Amino acid sequence: MDSNTIEKNYRQILVDLGEDPDREGLIKTPERVSKAMKFLTNGYAINPDSIVQQAIFHEEYSEMVLVKDIEVYSLCEHHILPFFGKAHIAYIPDGKIVGLSKIPRVVDSYSRRLQVQERLTIEIRDCLQRTLNPKGVAIVLECSHMCMQMRGVQKQNSATTTSAFTGLFLKNDATRKEFINLIK
Repeated sequence: MDSNTIEKNYRQILVDLGEDPDREGLIKTPERVSKAMKFLTNGYAINPDSIVQQAIFHEEYSEMVLVKDIEVYSLCEHHILPFFGKAHIAYIPDGKIVGLSKIPRVVDSYSRRLQVQERLTIEIRDCLQRTLNPKGVAIVLECSHMCMQMRGVQKQNSATTTSAFTGLFLKNDATRKEFINLIK
């Protein structure tokens, strides 16, 4: 990502919007936006599988492991407006566990890309299934989308929930219900 090109493009956007990019409040705006966009999309440079792989431990624990209320911040690929909320992620180990801090890092690595919530949900699920090969993975994302709240239908209290399951969370109603009850 070339910072100079991004800055130049944002400067032109300001002009196209009818603003004066040389006025006091906007002089450094293209530079600030460039830095912000590089940070908000730094997930493209991260391999989520390697995050998990560097902290896998062999344990015989076989009950549900749940990390809930993980903060999610992303940018909608349709409008490049933020969406944000919480992720609730569980897995049932099959001889391997992962360091707990790695699960939120996986969330960040995928959410710091231009996204849609539906794909984000599946990418996180599939990464954990692929790298840990657990007996099952469950994920629920609950997010508010600025593209719905600031523009378009302008529904400030709307939220979008997506879910994805593998293994025992798909096959066993009691396991799935336990997960849902734990995240309420």
